[in-house]
Amino acid sequence: MKYFILAVALILGCCMFAFGADLSKGLLLVANKGDHTLGIIDTVAGKQIATVDEEGVTGHELVASADGKRAFVPIYGNSGVGKPGTDGSLIRVIDVDSRKIVGTVDLGKGLRPHCAVLGAKDGLLYVTTELDNCITVIDPKSLKVLHTVPTGAPESHMLAISSDGKKGYTANVAPGTVSVLDMQKRAVITSIKISGSTQRIAISPDDRWVFTADQTKPQLAVIETASNQVKHWIPLAGLGYGTAPTPDGRWLIVAISPVNKVSIVDLKKMEVAQTLDVPKAPQEVLVRPDGGEAYVSCDSSRKVVVIDVKQQKVSRLIDAGPGVDGLAWAQAK
Repeated sequence: MKYFILAVALILGCCMFAFGADLSKGLLLVANKGDHTLGIIDTVAGKQIATVDEEGVTGHELVASADGKRAFVPIYGNSGVGKPGTDGSLIRVIDVDSRKIVGTVDLGKGLRPHCAVLGAKDGLLYVTTELDNCITVIDPKSLKVLHTVPTGAPESHMLAISSDGKKGYTANVAPGTVSVLDMQKRAVITSIKISGSTQRIAISPDDRWVFTADQTKPQLAVIETASNQVKHWIPLAGLGYGTAPTPDGRWLIVAISPVNKVSIVDLKKMEVAQTLDVPKAPQEVLVRPDGGEAYVSCDSSRKVVVIDVKQQKVSRLIDAGPGVDGLAWAQAK
């Protein structure tokens, strides 16, 4: 019997290897706002190995294609959300291997494209276009704009989409609301009031919870998607910012920018389990697909913090570019 079990284990292991199931293999892509580049980080070597000039004003966010070969970088502009400045109108397409721009989506006018998400079901590219109060939907192969989904609010800065692709959620900064969107009907289902201002957004792997950070009080709003209501308020050590859940849905990693900390929230208890000190101005959080490590960009510090999720501690720091912000994982195949 033991030989049979061993044989099965070996076969499964070979199949996982053959189909590229090692989710720890890949590259971390970062948006270096300060020098307008996409940075490519080898997390095993612990260093930024290349940068790609975005050839324009600043890109804040980015997303990688499912095969890890391309990165899509919305060119936001040279200001912060809601502030006067140059309005971006382009989305750069960068080949990760050749480290070159291989395509551009031109939106035709300044719309401040910001958060980019690839639909898990349909593979389409969804980008928040703040000045149009909508989500712009793009075919990532032809690079053609297909349609838009209205958000019903200005400054729809960040976007999360349910795993089935049917619902979207935007954090609307100045209104302090979350728009719940029917992505198929291209309509607003409802608007949820959070506070005077809110920032960033994430959704749990089981689509049960949506998380966004109150920018007027040190607390995190936990929205129940079944009722579209805030069901929990989780106190934080300071104003929260970027968040990301672990793939098993057990933990939520929260960047707390003003006090230079990262909190790890226990999603079973809906409370902070651990708070870690990190370099100045933590911004965005990304959890590696296998859940082993979390990465936190630290804007003012030119650092990416690597957190050992299991041990809940900072394991190392990686040098990045100036103003490092948006993160994406380019999965190796």
